[in-house]
Amino acid sequence: MPDLLQVQSLAKRFGGIVATDDLSIAIPEGQLHAVIGPNGAGKTTLIAQLSGQLTPDSGRVQFAGSDITALPMPARSALGLARSFQITSLFLDLSVLDNVALAVQAHAGHSFHFWRDARREAGLRDPARAALDRVGLKMRENLPASALSHGEHRQLELAMALASKPRMLLLDEPMAGLGPEESARMVAMLRELKKELTILLVEHDMEAVFALADRITVLVYGRVIASGKPEDIRSNAQVRDAYLGEQEAVHG
Repeated sequence: MPDLLQVQSLAKRFGGIVATDDLSIAIPEGQLHAVIGPNGAGKTTLIAQLSGQLTPDSGRVQFAGSDITALPMPARSALGLARSFQITSLFLDLSVLDNVALAVQAHAGHSFHFWRDARREAGLRDPARAALDRVGLKMRENLPASALSHGEHRQLELAMALASKPRMLLLDEPMAGLGPEESARMVAMLRELKKELTILLVEHDMEAVFALADRITVLVYGRVIASGKPEDIRSNAQVRDAYLGEQEAVHG
């Protein structure tokens, strides 16, 4: 499989703090690639640079054969790169369906100026319903978003990302704050989505990571210390010392 995403020598500093340090990663089409590491390793900064929220100081990002290093977020979205699970951007007083319809509208490049009428259009509502169906929220479409549980908010955010019909999803800690049942539901959902989409997953839940990932990259202080198949990462002494041992101590 050709690489859908290629990151070459990415660097980002905030004053004296090195957030990403000469970071290179390649993700083939159809792969679920997990990025793990301790707090402060630079995982969210990496996703912010891939999504266009942050501009790298140096290095290059290529997606689907195009250099997107300098492209803004909407242009990356138009190419098929979608980010989810950043700061929640739900409209809690609107219905579940309306939230996704607005995401469809935004991806189409329309202004929200006339959204009160536009959200009723079949061209917005039909793809919105399809996205809700994919995440298991079809039966909740008429509820206000405020009536959903935390886990269902995560599902709704995922539906909003899927509404843009992406080729690749950037997921930033989708399991955060979920209980065991909600986490299991999210893992099952991502397992289905990885059959259709390329996914970069940043996640602290190691059980979920090892259940889902085709390949895992480990960051420490913004630098890649290991990258390989899950079984290779699990048995890597350097990774165990830097991160996995600490995780087992917390969850063991």
